[in-house]
Amino acid sequence: MTSAPVVPAPVSALPLHIEALVKRFGELTAVDGISLELNGAECLGLLGPNGAGKSTLIRSIVGRVIPQAGKVLVFGAPADSVGARMALGWVPQDLALYPRLTCRENLEAFGRYHGLRRAALATAVEWCLNWAGLADRARDTVASFSGGMKRRLNMAAGLIHRPKVILMDEPTVGVDPQSRNRIFEMIETLRDQGISMIYTTHYMEEAERLCDRIAIIDHGRIIALGTKEELVRNAFASRSEVFARFGTSDASVVAWVRERGGVFDNGTARFTIEHATEIAGLLDDAANAGHELVDVSLRKPNLESVFLHWTGRELRD
Repeated sequence: MTSAPVVPAPVSALPLHIEALVKRFGELTAVDGISLELNGAECLGLLGPNGAGKSTLIRSIVGRVIPQAGKVLVFGAPADSVGARMALGWVPQDLALYPRLTCRENLEAFGRYHGLRRAALATAVEWCLNWAGLADRARDTVASFSGGMKRRLNMAAGLIHRPKVILMDEPTVGVDPQSRNRIFEMIETLRDQGISMIYTTHYMEEAERLCDRIAIIDHGRIIALGTKEELVRNAFASRSEVFARFGTSDASVVAWVRERGGVFDNGTARFTIEHATEIAGLLDDAANAGHELVDVSLRKPNLESVFLHWTGRELRD
């Protein structure tokens, strides 16, 4: 008996389907024809420099800005429909809290905005307090909270209606390492529950730890998409990277690096090679050209290497 062929999931089954989305602000095209799909129980990372279009894409999905073209479907329903809005949760980059209200009062207010009442509201508030680790501070005003606590409450407020699809726009901005790790644990709890997420971040280590797939966005377009391993393989195949620092960084050194296919950035040259033995050739060429090498290192490409390869600049540029 032969097994049935695997049939791709229909669009209606996808938590999120974005097709040819375009958003312009005057002459600036912030989102330039982006098409993207979010799978069930997946955390999809969005990486890109400042101004790449990440936040505009997120705000287009949740209806805070209206795109000029394209469509967004949430479980097959238009993103502006009642069903889609109930299934969608958004954690904005900027804090959206009432500082004079207590932690519990904030959650109750946001719960009511989402139509929760009585027992459903009370249950949702208790779940959020425990999930965010704020149960012991429920009666304290938000004005007294640390930055990390406010971030956690901001996340809980955006998810109080228990959505199936969550959009997180840099939720760890400005928090200390301990708070960041607590937020990671919160996100991993959601993943264990099968929630689908889009996660925008400025930190490579966050994308590597949390995301199943990663989309690199620049100038309003998706320029690379895949797992970390797929992105590295597609950009570098089996090649490795050589990093070299020189005694000086004058124009002749920069020109020499570029002539050999390297990239010079912040005083460090970066080359890609197929075999480690090629390093000896670089060292000999540098010596013959009269350039002093003070440090040379070899490493396998990582997500940061991929980002630099595709965009030519640092993540936070």
